Amino acid sequence: MEIGNKAPEILGRDENGNEIRLSDYSGKKLVLYFYPKDMTPGCTSEACSLRDNHQALLDKGYEILGVSINDEKSHQKFIEKHGLPFHLIADTDHSLAETFGVWGEKSMCGRKYFGVFRTTFIINGEGIVEHIITPKQIKVKEHANQILNI
Repeated sequence: MEIGNKAPEILGRDENGNEIRLSDYSGKKLVLYFYPKDMTPGCTSEACSLRDNHQALLDKGYEILGVSINDEKSHQKFIEKHGLPFHLIADTDHSLAETFGVWGEKSMCGRKYFGVFRTTFIINGEGIVEHIITPKQIKVKEHANQILNI
């Protein structure tokens, strides 16, 4: 997925099993942020940055959706534990991550594995990707401010 591309209509299912569609956000700016895993330090910091600045993001016209390969039950626990005011998509088959080009081989301590590259897509009200914050650019504790300053 690149700037100027149209995002797919069906984004997936949220923590409650409800289908999330791009058209649900028609006319609004959508922050679609991909993160590796619920309950990990970096992902928690990122989610809490978005939570703590949620009203400021709403005031600037943004809606937020998080995406990871965790299942609905894991997302429910993550939302409850940290009081997240936005939905999380359970991309358990990593198909949405693949569509957006954020699924691939990673390496930690010499061990290779496949996972999600932390990436944020800003999608306009017509469903077009307007901005991408790449893994190297994201600062998890300041992520909301990075979005607000676009």
